[in-house]
Amino acid sequence: MILPLQARLADAVRAAARSAFGAELGELSFQYPKHLELGDLALTAPFDLARTLRRNPREVAEQLATELARVPGVRRTEVAGGGYVNLFLDRASFARELHAARRDPIAPARLPGHVIVEHTSINPNKSAHIGHVRNATLGDTFMRVLRHRGREVGIQNYIDDTGVQVADVVVGFLHMEKKGLAEVERIGGKFDDYCWDLYARVGDFYAQDPARRKLQAETLHAIEAGGNETARLAAHIAARIVDCHLATMERLAIRYDLLARESDILRLHFWERAFELLKEAGALRLETEGKNAGCWVLTMESEGSDEDKIIVRSNGTVTYTGKDIAYQLWKLGKLDRDFRYRHQRVYPDGHVLWSTTSEAGFTPAERGGVLGGAPLAPPSSTKTEAGFTPAPVFGHATAVYNVIDVGQSYPQRVVKAGVAALAGPEAAAASHHLAYEKVVLSPATARALGYAVAGDEGSVKVSGRKGLGVKANDLIDALVAKAKTEIDARDPERDASEKEGAAKAIAIGALRYFLLKFGRTKIITFDMEEALAFTGETGPYIQN
Repeated sequence: MILPLQARLADAVRAAARSAFGAELGELSFQYPKHLELGDLALTAPFDLARTLRRNPREVAEQLATELARVPGVRRTEVAGGGYVNLFLDRASFARELHAARRDPIAPARLPGHVIVEHTSINPNKSAHIGHVRNATLGDTFMRVLRHRGREVGIQNYIDDTGVQVADVVVGFLHMEKKGLAEVERIGGKFDDYCWDLYARVGDFYAQDPARRKLQAETLHAIEAGGNETARLAAHIAARIVDCHLATMERLAIRYDLLARESDILRLHFWERAFELLKEAGALRLETEGKNAGCWVLTMESEGSDEDKIIVRSNGTVTYTGKDIAYQLWKLGKLDRDFRYRHQRVYPDGHVLWSTTSEAGFTPAERGGVLGGAPLAPPSSTKTEAGFTPAPVFGHATAVYNVIDVGQSYPQRVVKAGVAALAGPEAAAASHHLAYEKVVLSPATARALGYAVAGDEGSVKVSGRKGLGVKANDLIDALVAKAKTEIDARDPERDASEKEGAAKAIAIGALRYFLLKFGRTKIITFDMEEALAFTGETGPYIQN
């Protein structure tokens, strides 16, 4: 709605410049004032026009403001400063148009091709935190925009269940707490929070004796090899944490079509096949001397960290970047391999969340079968001759968008280079990195959540390895409680169950909006009071 209005305003400015001054204006841009009292939009064109005409910018602004006040959707205009035109929109009219569009939507034309959006992709070793929520919110919103515009979109969540983070938690259980699989299975309560604390302690465990680092490498080897007690413990930890993460994201109305497990990339020999192809293409070289001796390294022309170019370490383990190259090739349909699949869960509306598996599982349906975004029947209602609902086709995308933090920009370029080496420039061009910056906490929010903050700190960084950060569930609980307090103050007679439902809706809307209103590449300083404010540019104000 705002874009058509801006187009009308731009046409009106050009027409006014033409009729009043005989001047032609090119592209026009509108600014968003920081404070609502300065209007909803601001125009700086009078300054450009004044330079061309050698006129006073304020006089030009006053003439343009008169014309813009006549545009449908504009409530009033105001000339400010040396020549700005501030525009105050007719919000009631805008709301009516928006409501009509939602009531009688025009179905978008179905566009060809299949898009994969990979987001969330949290290491399954501890609770989700606010940085993960930013990732998931960006990815989920991007998916909704694409689907609204007629794209067929599948949502994938990559589960790094064989990585060093899971290995560290395994080390914590085996070597710090002396717990095996049976003991870990008996741990009740919030298992993701338990592992959050344990993971932070493992860092101290290594620091106390650097020789203990070899335990990490040994554990990583055992997990990748599979078929042993260490691997079974890692699988149990990852599976329980994934269930915790799914429950957290469900609170935010975020769902998925497929959980792609890194362990299956290894077990089904995706990586081995990609490794063969990369060597055949001459894209990998074996380092024989220097600090990377014994490592397989991707040949790249661009500058970057040497470690990010390492695909296979000297001890034989595969880096995250290497496994991600294999996964990206599969997503684009450029690897002659496929997963097996199983049902992970069925959401309340009947939508099936699938998971990859390396064990006996479902095989993909023929292309054209049900894909991500369309509900699948629960396993009990529609069955094939084999007794199973057939799996959709999840790969073969025409475009892939990976929502990954900006700190992984170089590894993502390495992945893209690996794809280009095997599948050509078109496949590389179809691979997109949606980068985003981290989330830090305002001092007030950090204190409210129980963290000690120095008086001169402008923000508090999140660090999962140090156990410093806002767990997503704790944050959601705090936001719901704060929203309920606001509702009690404004509407004390309201039914208790209605208050609870409204508080949850306001809290989730506040959180999602706060994380979306900033540019992807801007660091967000999250402040609970600001996010839940019922005035200003906030989620609660928009919902009110």
